Amino acid sequence: MTGDARKTAEGLSYLSGFGNEHSSEAVPGALPEGRNAPQRAPLGLYAEQLSGTAFTEPRARNRRSWLYRIRPSAAHPAFTRAGNGALRTAPFTQTVPDPNRLRWNPLPEPEAGTDFLSGLWTLGGNGDATQRTGMAVHLYQADVSMERVFGNADGELLIVPERGGLLLRTEFGMLHAEPGDVALIPRGVRFRVELLDTAKDGRRTPSARGYVCENYGAPFVLPDLGPIGANGLANARDFRAPVAAFEDVEGPVEVVNKFCGNLWTATYDHSPLDVVAWHGTHVPYVYDLRRFNVIGSISYDHPDPSIFTVLTSPSDTPGLAGVDFVVFAPRWLVGEDTFRPPYFHRNVMSEYMGLIEGAYDAKAEGFVPGGGSLHNMMSAHGPDRETFDRASAAELRPQRVDDGLAFMFETRWPVTLAPQAARAEHLQQRYDDVWQGLERHFGPLR
Repeated sequence: MTGDARKTAEGLSYLSGFGNEHSSEAVPGALPEGRNAPQRAPLGLYAEQLSGTAFTEPRARNRRSWLYRIRPSAAHPAFTRAGNGALRTAPFTQTVPDPNRLRWNPLPEPEAGTDFLSGLWTLGGNGDATQRTGMAVHLYQADVSMERVFGNADGELLIVPERGGLLLRTEFGMLHAEPGDVALIPRGVRFRVELLDTAKDGRRTPSARGYVCENYGAPFVLPDLGPIGANGLANARDFRAPVAAFEDVEGPVEVVNKFCGNLWTATYDHSPLDVVAWHGTHVPYVYDLRRFNVIGSISYDHPDPSIFTVLTSPSDTPGLAGVDFVVFAPRWLVGEDTFRPPYFHRNVMSEYMGLIEGAYDAKAEGFVPGGGSLHNMMSAHGPDRETFDRASAAELRPQRVDDGLAFMFETRWPVTLAPQAARAEHLQQRYDDVWQGLERHFGPLR
């Protein structure tokens, strides 16, 4: 099954562009012309609108798609409550926000038979999913592909693979995401995750793990470029949306719905991934982080790390994001008389950082792929002692940084931990030690 899924994933074609009014049909003639809801939709299909924003939001922010499907989404039995596993949702009220700097090792390996949904493990978050504000940080791990279908009414899911490729079968078609890619599943869109790779320890079962940002607020958009101009950062043309592909499956299919923080399940008599044609703007996509056009200084000092923003979820305050997704992609450092690693700072925003591969240039040890760190608002952080000493004495030749790929979920509110994260065995107990031994160098001028 893994080999078949990989062959399918590597043979996919895509539609290009971010925020476009895309359209696609898996069967010629399935997409109606000139109207959205004709009296009789083509090929005996049902016309259905999926709205990711309110009807009356401004056109530039409005997200909706029309789907032409074998059965309407309304054709399902009642949902019943299911267990939430290790998945948690805002508001996070079981612990108090922690001002300490925190860092975790990767999650322990999953139990046999863990799929993407059962392998979701919540670190923490902020806001309130029922009020459509805030975000949550999750990690995932899995050793089997999903057979059920999942949809999330609480927010959109930004999936960041760290180990193992994924084939995402969605209502709109299929996406292929490898480590180094990110995939976004919009609010309400149903999907299934199939694994593509075998575990590194030689087990025959597939293995995957990574990170998820659940965004309860406004949908992610590309950041404005301001003085940068018309080009730079993530180029819209590099985002890839799926072409229509559908499942015409009769028989029992479990569908799980996340609603106001809880999982609900129903058994359909057909697959809900039965959309034959679609058009609109509320669409899943995948993006290769190595295509990010890094902007930086060619004289001295660092621009603020906001220049690494790939996607942003706007809030009601201009320039203040509900959550930003930031990537530290391969780049050149050429600043003269400049301390080149990320500088010491305190930030009104809260930062969760993860590592996809390699090493992060501000931390010599302890920050490993699959792990993560949390620096809540105004917590002082920066390079560790070893990095500081090395960078302070380095010869400032042009330097290529291409041995690591790190990212950050940056949010306007503190991230409150889920209890399982606060007491996790893989929480590092002596993270503060990386800043010990930063010596006093102050002395009178001579």
